[in-house]
Amino acid sequence: MARRSKSTLPPDDFEEHILDIDVGDEMRTSFLEYAYSVIYSRALPDARDGLKPVQRRILYTMADMNLRPDRGHVKSARVVGEVMGRLHPHGDGAIYDALVRMVQPWSLRVPLIDGHGNFGSPDDPPAAMRYTECRMAAPALAMTGSIDEDTVDFKPNYDSRELEPSVLPSAIPNLVVNGAAGIAVGMATNMAPHNLVEVVQALRHLITHPQADLEALMRFIPGPDLPTGGKIVGLDGIRDAYETGKGSFRMRATARVESVTPRRKGIVVTELPYGVGTEKVIERIKSLVQAKKLQGIADVKDLTDREKGLRLVIEVKNGFHPEALLEQLYKQTPMEDSFGINAVALVEGQPRTLGLKEMLEVFLGHRFDVVRRRSAFRRGKAADRLHLVEGLLIAILDIDEVIQLIRSSDNAEQARERLMGVFDLTELQANYILDMPLRRLTKFSRIELEKEQSELLQTIAELDEILGDDTRLRKVVSDELAEVAKTYGTPRRTVLLESAGQAVSAAVPLEVADDPCFVYLSSSGLLARTSDTEPPGEGGGRAKHDVVVSAVRTTARGQVGALTTLGRLVRLDVLDLPGLPATANAPHLQGGAPVSEFLSLEGGERVLALAPLTDEGPGLAIGTRLGVVKRVNPEVLSNKDTWEVIRLNDGDEVVGALPLTTGEEELCFVTSDAQLLHFPASGVRPQGRSGGGMAGVRLAPKQRVVFFGAFTPGDDAVVVTASGSSSALPGTEAGALKVTPWSEYPGKGRGTGGVRCHRFLKGEDTLVLAWAGNGPARAAAASGAPVELPEPVGRRDGSGTAGSQPILAVAGPVGGLPA
Repeated sequence: MARRSKSTLPPDDFEEHILDIDVGDEMRTSFLEYAYSVIYSRALPDARDGLKPVQRRILYTMADMNLRPDRGHVKSARVVGEVMGRLHPHGDGAIYDALVRMVQPWSLRVPLIDGHGNFGSPDDPPAAMRYTECRMAAPALAMTGSIDEDTVDFKPNYDSRELEPSVLPSAIPNLVVNGAAGIAVGMATNMAPHNLVEVVQALRHLITHPQADLEALMRFIPGPDLPTGGKIVGLDGIRDAYETGKGSFRMRATARVESVTPRRKGIVVTELPYGVGTEKVIERIKSLVQAKKLQGIADVKDLTDREKGLRLVIEVKNGFHPEALLEQLYKQTPMEDSFGINAVALVEGQPRTLGLKEMLEVFLGHRFDVVRRRSAFRRGKAADRLHLVEGLLIAILDIDEVIQLIRSSDNAEQARERLMGVFDLTELQANYILDMPLRRLTKFSRIELEKEQSELLQTIAELDEILGDDTRLRKVVSDELAEVAKTYGTPRRTVLLESAGQAVSAAVPLEVADDPCFVYLSSSGLLARTSDTEPPGEGGGRAKHDVVVSAVRTTARGQVGALTTLGRLVRLDVLDLPGLPATANAPHLQGGAPVSEFLSLEGGERVLALAPLTDEGPGLAIGTRLGVVKRVNPEVLSNKDTWEVIRLNDGDEVVGALPLTTGEEELCFVTSDAQLLHFPASGVRPQGRSGGGMAGVRLAPKQRVVFFGAFTPGDDAVVVTASGSSSALPGTEAGALKVTPWSEYPGKGRGTGGVRCHRFLKGEDTLVLAWAGNGPARAAAASGAPVELPEPVGRRDGSGTAGSQPILAVAGPVGGLPA
């Protein structure tokens, strides 16, 4: 049951006072007090040391706890607790956030705290303060150095039980070097970081040339130097910010195009704009791809680690130009972002918008005051010590009398008065003599005291010079700044660009056009496509992999077939192949990719040639190891990626396959026992895909075909043969080479044994390699290095000269490309 409460009556002498307050005035006054508190106590940095109150209190507390760089780390929670209990009566979360920011190298250009543990990343928050540890970084010593030498004013803390510095001595121009960001009430600040060495150079120039204008200072500080590197595009906004305190500039990621896989190009990002993390970029790219606003991206991988740093790999689909896609990424993702400068800081307790020169002048004024006060403090200490030393020297001159005087005194007070009267000492000197240990009363102590006296006199004279001469004071400040730059300075990270230049996408389309091109196959099994619209000419320099064994004309978005030793024709998309720049003379496939990256081959299977996928024309000519020849139309199968073009018997394989252009070419077989047979292609009846071919060349027992080719002989047609031993391991014996004009060999009928083409020397019993075609012939070793061929000789002459290394392949200028 509820009880009724009884109201208590006021006493008889109670007098009621009611004040009528205007609500508008009360709200205005309270809001202004709150705004002032936020501006002065939280959000805006002091222009002298560039620190907000919480940052200043953290560094002062850590210095007071003696957490120097040469000491061990302590728990971050301990530092936060000290700061919160002694100086900063706010939440521990705000204090720890400020501490974390001073640790992160991607937040500050010169971090002031050395952290140990997980302090987060541009995308992830740090671990809780009970898990992380910290201590002062080396630059923090320069921020707090000489704070105990009366260099700055101290003020009571929030409960007036302790004192805290109103500003740090700050030998580092922290406001310009590390920048600042904060949101107050009715105002905000946002300043970009700069390079310490450049800022110090500008400060030293301003010391010697106080009337220097902005142009002179910008010769030393051309622009911000962001902790994350990257590029700054456009410098007009920077100059506006340096002049008026407000401006903006564009930040751009550092990216390059490279081959991320043998089959695919990619955009590798190594530096991002200031304040942008990889996850933010990845999320934006994914949303654009899903919305179909960005095309050509196959995958995005974040490969960032501590050893290699930031590495964001954006794989580009085949058929798209990476350079044009990079321009789209700059336009539509945070890979290009803007930074707005609003340089607001507290100057003499008042918020002001400062230009570059004003910020430097405020800092220099602070440093002049710090050095002046420090010099006065040190002079006072030196003068006090000199006073005591002079008293000791007086006493040591008559030490026996001093001892007798002290021994004959009734008490310390009497001894003090007698010392002051007899030797004309001050009370301070007399007390010091009375407190002096007996071990100081030696001959060497006098020498030491005289040396100390001279040193103190010199020190006082130097300090008096600093205090009395403004030029000397400026030199001291300049020298200290130079030492700071030498100790803590690092090279510039951000590249400054006047403009981004002409957009790549304006000149290069995003997708690769279906332009005519050639697909090449090299002797070492590399595939590539070139943008040449005409076959390369003869001659030119030699380079690795420049022996092209097969080439076919197609388009960039077309398809070609790859003929293998097992009689298979495998469909191949031209866009998947790496593109090579146009070459006027000798082509080379040094930038190509291995065949195995594009095709799945069985054990021992090799790609012999390329063929156009078309039902038109005379088709293909195929020759096998057992001497079978076949003419076949590819009969492109739209529902298959691979199909057979010849039925092979057991133990047989394809040794040569070439596309025909007229059907009147000469087909040529060369066997391992040095027999050559050639006959017209018109003598071979075309067959279907399932056909097994017909007799091409008659083989002797245990012999095989080493070469099969098809071409229209010209005046420069030659036959190249290389002999060796059948018992030697393949590729280990150089053997003998012979080059013979094609006209030396008469044609024979299909199915016959042909004519002799090579005479074996002692120790040779087989041909290891042969080739016939229009010259000039080119040879390559297994490494891809070019091999010189001997001059042509007659058919019945000797076997030629011995090669210096085994030959892998021989081909003509364009690998049998049809005219």
